Amino acid sequence: MMKKVMKRAIICLAPILTGIAIAITITSIGVANAGPGMDSLDYFFNEINTFEARFRQKVLDESMAEIDDGQGQVWIQRPGLFRWDYAPPEAQVIVGDGENVWIYDIELEQITVRNQEQTLGKSPAILLAGSGNLEENYHIEDFGTHGRYDWVNLMPNSEDSGFKEIRIGFEDNRLRLMELLDNLGQTTRIIFVDLKENSPIPMTTFDFIPPPGMDIIDHREP
Repeated sequence: MMKKVMKRAIICLAPILTGIAIAITITSIGVANAGPGMDSLDYFFNEINTFEARFRQKVLDESMAEIDDGQGQVWIQRPGLFRWDYAPPEAQVIVGDGENVWIYDIELEQITVRNQEQTLGKSPAILLAGSGNLEENYHIEDFGTHGRYDWVNLMPNSEDSGFKEIRIGFEDNRLRLMELLDNLGQTTRIIFVDLKENSPIPMTTFDFIPPPGMDIIDHREP
């Protein structure tokens, strides 16, 4: 079950997760919603072009009991490039190369490929990969400072996004935590550590060449 849940969350984020291969359209967040969380969100979109981190991801049920977890490494380069590597025992590689999203299940020796724009659409992928229009797709609120984090809450304007709301936590202007509440009442929580911002990332990071002998499921449309 974990692979299905993790895969769904990362495809939605693109991380996670992340975005459509078009130029980002993010304006300065409205003054009426000004606050530390909004300032950090604005900074993240306007000043951060590359992002690298280790992550720990947990899936919680309606009672907030942990039902799945995973960890790995993420690389993002705007606009529209991302890679999430999940560590064993549930090893997976998810790559968005700007045109396609490749999902490589190492244990099953299976690869699924889809058009990136078709796969991500208006999903939370734009939150990290930085493409699309954030304010057009989400109602954004500043939730103030709680504990170590400055929070913003995003509620999708579209009912088919797969998520009811997304909470993003910043610490000292740096992305540290994301929580996605889905339509089934489950919460996906992603914690980022060992962050590197605006450091060069080799373009080969976002290349994906299927290993020989893999079963490839191609869902790309012409």
